[in-house]
Amino acid sequence: MAVQAAHRTAEAAPTGKPLAASRAIQELGLKRSEFDLAVLLGHIRTSVDSDDGHRRVAREEVDRLRAADPRLETLRERVRTVGTTEGSQLMGISPVRFGKLARAGYITPVKFYLNRYRAVVWLYLAEELTEFADGHPALLTGRSPQKMRAVLDAGEDRRARNWRSRRLSLLTRQTEDPWEQAAIMSSVLDPVQLAEVVDDPYERAYLTKLRPGLVERHGESPAAREAMDRLVLADDPDEILWQRVSLALCLDEAREHRPAPRPETRRPLPATAPACAPAPETSRGLRAWLRRRGREEPRGL
Repeated sequence: MAVQAAHRTAEAAPTGKPLAASRAIQELGLKRSEFDLAVLLGHIRTSVDSDDGHRRVAREEVDRLRAADPRLETLRERVRTVGTTEGSQLMGISPVRFGKLARAGYITPVKFYLNRYRAVVWLYLAEELTEFADGHPALLTGRSPQKMRAVLDAGEDRRARNWRSRRLSLLTRQTEDPWEQAAIMSSVLDPVQLAEVVDDPYERAYLTKLRPGLVERHGESPAAREAMDRLVLADDPDEILWQRVSLALCLDEAREHRPAPRPETRRPLPATAPACAPAPETSRGLRAWLRRRGREEPRGL
């Protein structure tokens, strides 16, 4: 009896330890893509392992999800993604109308992939499309509103811009560290833009080290990587300016939290020199611009 009791104790002991993502996926019976999206959207709570930096899931979180929905059908539906054809069917509109709504920024993609022709295929949350159709019936039929026509007539396509904005927002929610948040914001700026905002090379190197990938890369061809890189970087002047100011504000907070690491030097800095020189983008001119904009994102974001 004592041996059996000891054996049961040994089996029960690991239940309090956080699970690796692969183990949590196995126990929940999810696909990797479903799990990753559920974590990103905040449907599955995770923590970061201090030893290896990997995300882990508490045993209590797995039990909570199973208790709420043993077959996880609700969770799967919340992370179900669809393309243009299936999305238009869910909304009861034509694919052409769906494309207009997407390009004009009324519905926002949550992810994308490249097909065999290296064309971008945008994916949307089925749950959000259904909610949009229920809440905005006037946009589904009849003549498009003037605002939509103006965007489309100008040849704009806001899908990539809106995806970037959404991706940044979701990623920054996963960390409370100001430097990690600044690194996330920096990931949509090209090296020239980044250097103009962050003139300290040690700060730039620290941001690059902390920066997460906005998209998963698994052995894509050089052409595919180039196509993905174009989607990741901000390309509209209004969007670029907004992201520069957003990064500058994040840097202000990060510098107050702690300085970026830098090599030790035998000669200390003069007492009158600041530990971290302010980046050009934190000037009063840009702050005034932000106040004039009422802290609202540029159109389409």
